[in-house]
Amino acid sequence: MKCDLRERGIQAIVLDIEGTTTPIAFVTDVLFPYARREMSRFVREHLDSVHLQDSFRRLHEDWLADRARGESLPSWDDAPEARAASIAAYAEWLMDRDRKATGLKELQGLICVRGYEDRELRGEVYPDVPFALSRWRAAGIPVAIFSSGSVLAQRLLFSTTAYGDLTRQLTAYFDTNTGPKGAAESYRRIAAALDCPPERMLFISDATAEIDAALAAGCVALLCHRPGDDFSEIA
Repeated sequence: MKCDLRERGIQAIVLDIEGTTTPIAFVTDVLFPYARREMSRFVREHLDSVHLQDSFRRLHEDWLADRARGESLPSWDDAPEARAASIAAYAEWLMDRDRKATGLKELQGLICVRGYEDRELRGEVYPDVPFALSRWRAAGIPVAIFSSGSVLAQRLLFSTTAYGDLTRQLTAYFDTNTGPKGAAESYRRIAAALDCPPERMLFISDATAEIDAALAAGCVALLCHRPGDDFSEIA
């Protein structure tokens, strides 16, 4: 995409991650298995951490909502000797269903911190991404990220790529604390946060439901199709 976007009225760009900047396989075959492998140990070690209590609370609220819908769930026991196992079992249940629960995504991001610090994990992006970010920055167009993964996970991914630290090219990060990716209101909130009229904000994603939501918010939107990745609602 050429840098004449500003001439076309675009004042900000918002990018999805999975299937847009980053291969889906990196998430499904690298990040998710790592988080699953470390889940039980991480929860046990950090069960009493003040910084994780909000994530655990959100997971329990999601568990209660799933139970109210009649889902077949792993049990939840808040007794001290059983709480860690309950949290980990439900988190893995959500991962099996590729659910975008905010508490789960926060937990996954925190688990992956150690993997990035130990260099077991490194962020992966398509080869054209750093060049596109550089062109857009040179054109004076701020670029933000909107992903179901936590803001922490987003920063870790883009700061550890083979192309260097790409966070220097990014202006802002948004996750599901902003709202669901399939809701038009989420894109209006992002536009407001970027001080950009929705009709001047370009959103790029591989997920048609997200494209539809951005268009419903009045944004400009482009569907991204990467070779080797299926068109899907994965985001």
